[in-house]
Amino acid sequence: MEELLNVLKRALPKVDWETDMALVDDGVIDSVDVVSVISEITDEYDIEIPSEEMEPENFNSVEAIYEMIQRLKED
Repeated sequence: MEELLNVLKRALPKVDWETDMALVDDGVIDSVDVVSVISEITDEYDIEIPSEEMEPENFNSVEAIYEMIQRLKED
C-alpha cells in the first residue's frame, strides 16, 4: 500500500490520499486526474486497466484503487 501511495502522490501531489475517502464523489479528483492516475498505475504495475474498471468507485479512495490493482494482477 505504501508503494501505491507513493505512485499516487507522484501523479497528483495536491491530493490528500491518506484521508480523503470520496475522491471522485466529492470532486477532489476529476476525469483528467483519473487519467493521470491510470497512466502512473499502468506504468508502475505493468497492468492494463480495462474500460469496465474505469468506474468512479474504483478511484474514490486509495483502498479502492489498491483493490482494483490486486484484482487486475490476479487475472
